[in-house]
Amino acid sequence: MSDALAVDGGAAKSAFLSKERIIAAPGFNRWLVPPAALAIHLCIGMAYGFSVFWLPLSKAIGITAPVACGADLGFFQQVFASDCDWPISMLGWLYTLFFVFLGCSAAIFGGWLEHAGPRKAGVVSAVFWCGGLLISALGVYTHQIWLMWLGSGVIGGIGLGLGYISPVSTLVKWFPDKRGMATGMAIMGFGGGAMVGAPLAAQMMSHFAGPDGVGVWQTFVVMAVVYFIFMMGGALAYRVPPTGWKPEGWTPPVKKANDEMITKGHVHVSKAWKTPQFWLVWAVLCLNVSAGIGIIGMASPLLQEVFGGRLIGTHQSFGELSPEQLAQIAIIAAGFTGLLSLFNIAGRFFWSSFSDLIGRKTTYFVFFALGFLLYAMVPWTGHLGSVAFFVFSICLILSMYGGGFATVPAYLADLFGTQMVGAIHGRLLTAWAFAGILGPVLVNYIREYQLSIGVAKADAYDITLYILAGLLVVGFICNALVRPVNSKHFMTDAELAAERAIGHDTVVSAADLEWSADPKSKPLVIAAWLAVGIPLAWGIWVTLLKTVVLFS
Repeated sequence: MSDALAVDGGAAKSAFLSKERIIAAPGFNRWLVPPAALAIHLCIGMAYGFSVFWLPLSKAIGITAPVACGADLGFFQQVFASDCDWPISMLGWLYTLFFVFLGCSAAIFGGWLEHAGPRKAGVVSAVFWCGGLLISALGVYTHQIWLMWLGSGVIGGIGLGLGYISPVSTLVKWFPDKRGMATGMAIMGFGGGAMVGAPLAAQMMSHFAGPDGVGVWQTFVVMAVVYFIFMMGGALAYRVPPTGWKPEGWTPPVKKANDEMITKGHVHVSKAWKTPQFWLVWAVLCLNVSAGIGIIGMASPLLQEVFGGRLIGTHQSFGELSPEQLAQIAIIAAGFTGLLSLFNIAGRFFWSSFSDLIGRKTTYFVFFALGFLLYAMVPWTGHLGSVAFFVFSICLILSMYGGGFATVPAYLADLFGTQMVGAIHGRLLTAWAFAGILGPVLVNYIREYQLSIGVAKADAYDITLYILAGLLVVGFICNALVRPVNSKHFMTDAELAAERAIGHDTVVSAADLEWSADPKSKPLVIAAWLAVGIPLAWGIWVTLLKTVVLFS
C-alpha cells in the first residue's frame, strides 16, 4: 500500500473502525474522499425512488390485479392482514418514515459521529440500510407491511441519517478552499440515487416477476447485497485529515464582503443549537425544502391536470381526454419527472459550488427571491398555456431545492466552524423531517379542498403555489436575520483541545500539515471516480431517454 493510503504507526495499532486509524498521512489525495461519499449517497438515495415499488406491491397478492381488503377491515387489521393487497396510501407511509427517521437519527447520532469518525458511521449506515432492505424483503414475502415499515422505514431510516451526514465534516475539512463544491459533490449523490436505483429495480422486478409473485422481495435482497458492497467500499475508503491540515500552497483568503459570515472559531454542538443563528438556518432549510417537496410530490399530476390535451396538441381539458390520451400524457409526465431529477442533482453541485463565489447567505437570498417569482408565475404560465416556460420554471425551482440541501453544510461550517459541523448538520436535518410532513400536507389538502368546492382541476393548484411562494418570503426574512455568531459561543482553546482529544483528532508537526497529492495516487483516484461515475452516468442516460418524449 502506498504512503498516500498509509496511517502512522500509532494509528495502525488502533481498532479497525476507529477514527484514529483513518488519519491520512502526507501525500494522501483528497480527491479520493468525494467518491467514497458518493458511493454511500448513491445507495441511500434510492429512498427517493421507492415509489417504483408501489404499483407492484399494491397487487402482491392478486399479481395481475389488486385484491381489495374487506370494507369492514380497519386500518390496524389491514396492517396485519396477509390475504389482501395494500393500498398505495399505506405504502406511502414508508416515504414519510424515511425522512422522519433520517432527521431524528442524524440529530441524535451526529455528536457520536464526530467522535467515532466517518468510517464507523458509514459501516453502521450500511448495516442498517441494507439490513432494513432484507427485513422489508421478509415483509413482502410474508405479506406483513409492518415489517416493511420497521425494516426500511425505521431501521433503514436510521441508516439514511447516518449515511447522509457521515461525509459532511470530513469533506469540509479536506476542502477548506472549496467547502460548497465538496459537500455538493457528495450530496448530489443522494439526489442521483433514485436515477440509478429506480430503473435498476424496475428491470430486476421484471426479471423476477412471474405467476407466483411480482418480484419485489427478490429485488430487495439483490439490492441489499449490491448496496452493502458499495457502501462498505465507500466507508472503508474514508480518510480524515490531521488537525490543522491545508492544501499545499493555499492560504485562507482575506475576508471579502461575501464571506463576512465565515467564523474563525468553533462552536460546540451543545451550544450551537441554542443560538438564534441555528434556528434561523433551521427555518431557512425547512421553508426551502417544504416548498420544494410540495412541487416534487405534485409535479406529475400538476403538469397533466393543468395542461391536459395541450401536451399532445389538442385543446381538451384533462377531464375530457380518452383513456388512450391519458396514457399518452402520463408518458410525457414521466419524462418531466425524470427531467426534474436531473435538475435536482445538477442544482446540488452547481449552487453549492456557486456559493463558494458569492457566499452562502447570498445564495439563499437567490433561492428565495427567484423562487418566489417562479412560484408566483407558474399559475400564469398554466393559464397562458406555455408548456415550455412552465417546465423551465419547475426545473429551476427543483435545482434550488437540491441546491439548498447541498449548500447548508457549508453555511453551517461558515457560521459555527468545522470542528463539529457534522453534529450540527445532523440536528439541523430535523428541519427536513418537519418539511417532509408540512410540504405534502399543504399541497395535498389544499388541492383536495379546492376540488371539493368545485374549482377546475386546471386551476386547483393556483392557491397552493401562491402559499408556497409565501413560504419563501418568510424564508427570505429568516435568512436576512442571520448574523455572525457571537464569539462568546466559541469553544476556548482548552475546550477545543479537549474536544479534539475525545474525537481522536491528531495534531502532527507543522511540516506534515500541508501537502499536495502523491502523483502515484492518480490511477486510484481515476478508478474510484469510475466506480461511482459509471452507475451515475447510466442513471442519467436512462433518465435522458425518458425525457425525450417531453420534447417530441
